[in-house]
Formats: sequence, structure tokens, C-alpha cells
Amino acid sequence: MRIPDAIIEKLLLRSSAATEEQIKALKEEAEHSRRPLQDIVIEKEVVNEKTLTQAFADYAQIPYVELNPQNIPSDVLNRIPERIARQYNAVLFKIGDDGVAQLAMEDPDDIQAVNFIQKEIGSNTRIYIATSENILAALENYRGDVNQELNEVIDVQREDALAEQTINKQDIAEDSPIAQTVNLLLEYAIRSHASDVHIEPREEYVQVRYRIDGVLKEVNRLPKSVLGALISRIKIMSNLKIDERRVPQDGRFKIKIAGRQYALRVSSLPVADGEKIAMRILDESDQAVTLESLGYWGKSLEVMRLALTEPNGMVLVTGPTGSGKSTSLFSVLSILNTPTVNISTIEDPVEYRIPGVNQTQTNEKAGMTFANGLRALLRQDPNIIMIGEIRDGETADLGVQAALTGHLVFSTLHTNNAATCLPRLLDMGIEPFLIASTVRAVVGQRLVRCLHKDTRQNYTPTEEEKQAVMRMFNITTPQAFKTIHELEKRALAEGMGTGIPLSTSETGIISLWRADNDDNNDDAHNGYKGRTGIYEVLANTVGIQKLIMANATSNQIQAQAIAEGMISMQTDGLIKALRGETTIEEVLRVSKD
Repeated sequence: MRIPDAIIEKLLLRSSAATEEQIKALKEEAEHSRRPLQDIVIEKEVVNEKTLTQAFADYAQIPYVELNPQNIPSDVLNRIPERIARQYNAVLFKIGDDGVAQLAMEDPDDIQAVNFIQKEIGSNTRIYIATSENILAALENYRGDVNQELNEVIDVQREDALAEQTINKQDIAEDSPIAQTVNLLLEYAIRSHASDVHIEPREEYVQVRYRIDGVLKEVNRLPKSVLGALISRIKIMSNLKIDERRVPQDGRFKIKIAGRQYALRVSSLPVADGEKIAMRILDESDQAVTLESLGYWGKSLEVMRLALTEPNGMVLVTGPTGSGKSTSLFSVLSILNTPTVNISTIEDPVEYRIPGVNQTQTNEKAGMTFANGLRALLRQDPNIIMIGEIRDGETADLGVQAALTGHLVFSTLHTNNAATCLPRLLDMGIEPFLIASTVRAVVGQRLVRCLHKDTRQNYTPTEEEKQAVMRMFNITTPQAFKTIHELEKRALAEGMGTGIPLSTSETGIISLWRADNDDNNDDAHNGYKGRTGIYEVLANTVGIQKLIMANATSNQIQAQAIAEGMISMQTDGLIKALRGETTIEEVLRVSKD
């Protein structure tokens, strides 16, 4: 609910969450950005939404409740129609022994909403306040098993699978079975935390696969006869040409599920058996996260923080497609985003929208390339520039010139590791002395699946397994292993794997972690839930600069960086595996050259 600024101020003082000086600064920022004080307070993490709602409930003398969606009987929930419940963000969660209907609302002060709902359920009602997020989670109970609904819709279509289907307006209308199928596929993908949806024609069926935590998984097979209507429906939603099947097309559309807005980037491609669709799911409700929560720690975190304080220079992020480069840059820009700096970006495509940042989309047909866009940005008085990707020498040269002329420049490159990035710039025609003087740090990264903390299994490896791990991570001397042990102790001290014992001693491995392959509950997939990054952050020290000037190889640069204290990507992954964050197998899967 929207709480007036004056009441927010009182709540902060009553709870001692902020001093008068801090509140004054927050009010100035709210006034400057023309946003409610409530939003600024939550954004700055002075208090979270739950604490603020509880404080307001106490102030307004309205009982606070934290709903458990699993404990809400369906017959009670359905006494309020779904449309009305979603319109007013209200959930009927219990009928007491005395017959009183217990209603949770995000905004109990909405008298019109209360009166309207009481016409449905009667006036014998007790009203509670709950957080918006908690209400939205409970509202999902109106939907049953999405996969079951999908199968029911598909079964209807399978009855006519043998018949040759011609596409007409009724097939792709808003209320058609095909439209239902698309909506359910997307809803199920979002509930499964998929990053991509692949709809792929095969000889006798249409395969639907989701990429969950970086791994593709088949979720359904549709009859081949629905392919044309299915593709056409998605094209209409994405504003693509439905009669153009010979060339690739790109589009975008938005949907709202459970109160959160998602943007879907759509790509169509002609293949042997028809037309393939791939959709990237971007959660536009996502907030930027800290570097620590992305997986940075130790030396990597120190180098990154130092690079972000530089007034000018280049910070480059490298890795293959899907390694989280955009997420890293999104978080970095959000950290630097204040009213006192002008941040401008040139991207292809604009994936994450950042309030207060000037984001520009490339358009090759109109001549808006990275290079041309960057030239235009430099005339817009920027402090910080983000180039979505350095693809050619011209863009690289403009980026370096921008860094030389007092701008802080961020960009990405497609190389295997951090050290390879510097010779790659040489290949693009950038002079060695320019690279040495402008590049501040280079980040190499990959994404690994995280172990589900409730079901991860700790075990004692055999001697053969221990030796295999030592070989795979090139730990060949007692001193090298002592270094690993010290790194694990530092990771624990910085809060990684709190509550579990060390997995190493100074002389060897004590225990390892593995996934429970049978765990597919609580959004887990084969014992894994979510992803984190493994990183290597190469600081451009004097020693590295000398190697760049001498046209050294990437192996020489890598060796020098490690000698100066850089933690390699594989070592970072090993430490995270030892601390129970992921597994050895995951680290090797994503980082093995």
C-alpha cells in the first residue's frame, strides 16, 4: 500500500530505523527524484517492505498477518472471485470457528474495495494487512497445476493431430486454444524460473524445452499440426510478420504474471522441419543486486570495488553467451547510478531497464551501430558509458578514446578468460600503450548451478576422488593446497557457507558436497536451485602493463596475474564447491576449456 510520507517519517523515528539527519537526506532524495519516500526507504534498505508493513499495522492498529499459501483452503479462497481478488489485492484466507471471515489486504484503508468485497462474502469480516509480495504469492492459489492445464489444452488439440491444420483468425484469437497454450507455456516457464523457452519443430512433433539454471530440459511435446498456429500467435504478440517464414525475425512483448512484469525477447528462425522460436525471459521487476550476492568475494571483490571508484578508464567483462555478463553490468551501473552522474548506454538489445539511465538500442538497418551510437553518446556529456559489446576495431577504438578523455567505460567481449581479453584488443588494432593506460580491470565469468541448501549432501570422498580433484584443479604441491585451505578460510570469514565446517585442512580434502538428484521440490531441479557466478578479476597492475607493452601471450598475462594474487575462475569455483555453494562437477562443466 502507499503510505503517506509524513507517516513514513513517524514510523522511522518510532522504530529508530533512521536518525533525523538520515530522514532529511531521504526526503531530499525523494523530492529530487519525485518519488514517494516509501520507495526510497525500501530501495536504500533502511527497512524492508515486511518491517515497514508491520510498523504501519502497529501504528494504524490493524492486525498484521503473514500468509502461508499452502494453508489456505481452496473453498475459502474461491469465495472471492479471482478477478476481484487480483483487482483489490485481497485474499480470504480463513473462516474462524465463530464464522468470521478473515480477509488479508494490501491496503485496508481502501473503503471502496472493502465494501465491494463484503458484498461478496458478507459484512461479518475481520480485516488484516499483509505485504504486497505475500498477497501475490497467495493469489497464485487460484491457479491449479499449470502443467496439468497445459496437457488438458493440448489433449484437445491432439484429437485433430492427424488432420492438416489451416490457420484462420479463430485459431490465433485471444481466447483460442492456441492462445491458451502459449499463455500456459509462458506461465509454466516463469514458475519454473526458466531463462529461455525453445519451441522446436521435429519431423513428427513440436518439442518444447526450457533452459533452467543454464541447462535445457524438455517439458512437453505438442502435435505437429499446431505448429503453424502456435508460431503465428507468438508472432502476433511480438509484432512480427506472420506471413514471412523464409528469413529470421526478432521481436519483443511483455506479460504480467503474479504481479510481476516480464519482457520476452523473441527470435524466429527457419529450420528444416518448419520454423523455430526462441524466447528469452527478462524479469523487469528484478532489482539490482550487490556484487557480494552475485558471488564476488576476496581479491576479486577488492579489485572490482577499486575499479568502480576510478574517475575514468575501461572495465571489461568477458565470457560466452549466457554467462551473466549483462547481469553483472546491470548491477554495477545500478550501484553507480546517482543523480550526480550521467550514465548512457548503447545496447543490442536493451535487456534490463534501469531508471535514471539513458539506454539506447542499436538499429543496424537505420545505421545505428555500436560505433555510430557511441559517437552520438560522447556528444551527450556522459560521465559513465556502457557499450553492450565490443565487436570490431572501430567500437574498441572509440571506447578507448572515451576512456582516455575522462569517461568511465564498461563493455563486454567474447573471450574464454580475462587474460585473453587484452591480446584480443591488440588483434582489433588497439595500440599496446593505449590498452595499458586505459584498462582498469577485466572480469572473466561463468554461471554455475547452486546446490539446494536444504537437501545438499556432504560426504567423505575416497582417496582416488581426492587425487582426481587435485589433478583436475592442478594442485600439485603441498604449498598449493595450503593456499586453497587459506582461501576457504577467508571465504568462510566473509560469510560464504556460514554454518558448515571447513571442507579442507592444510594437508588435504576432508569432505565434498553433492546434489540430491531426486530433489525436485521447492523450485529445485535435481538438487540444484538458482545460479551464482564464478569469477576471475584481473587488475591492470604495473607488471601486467609491462607484459601488454611487450605483446605478451594470454598465458604469460594469466601467470603474472595469478602470481600477483588473482584467483582464477576454476579456483574460485573450487572454493565455492568446498563451501557447499555448488559441486565440483558444475565448476568443471562450465569452466573446462
